[in-house]
Amino acid sequence: MDYKKILTIQDISCVGQCSLTVALPILSACGIETCILPSAVLSTHTAGFSGYTFRDLTEDIPRIKQHWMKEGIQFEAIYTGFLGSEKQIAYITDIFQDTLRIGGLKIVDPAMADNGKLYPGFDANFVKSMGNLCKRADYIVPNITEACLLTGTEYKTEYDRGYIDLLLKKLADMGCKNVILTGVSYEQGKTGVVVFEDTQYFYYEHEKFPQNCHGTGDIYASTFVGALVRDKTTFEAAKIAADYTVDCIKATVGDENHWYGVKFELALPKLIAYLNQSCGSDGMT
Repeated sequence: MDYKKILTIQDISCVGQCSLTVALPILSACGIETCILPSAVLSTHTAGFSGYTFRDLTEDIPRIKQHWMKEGIQFEAIYTGFLGSEKQIAYITDIFQDTLRIGGLKIVDPAMADNGKLYPGFDANFVKSMGNLCKRADYIVPNITEACLLTGTEYKTEYDRGYIDLLLKKLADMGCKNVILTGVSYEQGKTGVVVFEDTQYFYYEHEKFPQNCHGTGDIYASTFVGALVRDKTTFEAAKIAADYTVDCIKATVGDENHWYGVKFELALPKLIAYLNQSCGSDGMT
């Protein structure tokens, strides 16, 4: 196995099992040297906690990049998660240009919305800037809300395959090369992920849990990136990420005191096992 170096750019929520505090251990467990660039530092994540501290690190980003360029540091892949402003998105575009090795991968999780709504503090201008970043990516990992915002499509909670196909077409027309669309549910009690790669459609369905769990989007995206960089096919990486995310939720269900995240650490041995086996291409087309 090649020993690869990747960079992930997102915030640090010191408590809450999301963003960099899940991306770093998951990517490391995949056997990948993982470098980080924090976009902000928060005492906790913002869902369910009150009075949290927040330190914006936007102005540190270009200086960090300049130091890396001076040292000749480059990456085989760059993966972005939660970004706090349009200015940060502009800086990330420069980082793609200046620190990614030739042939390296750009993966963007446009973490900005869920359940039909933008996260607090974001607006239409931010969505437009995120869309421009997605166009530059090799892979994007949006949920349905984010895909709707990026494409100007009405958000629906009830839909069919035609609605999803429309979203995928609009994303492709924008210039998004490969799309991993999460939270796609065609059947009650089930959910899944759509892989749209080179105009081909694959769907992997799995169990849906009634409760919402914080941080699972970050866990999914980080696992997908880790498996992809480990040379799994796009569908294999999407399947591994889905199975591992389900394992993390199952490890947490029933613990009412652990409402702020999922116990992803307990499932890491399963992730490593998934990476060491072949998945097969059994997606619905």
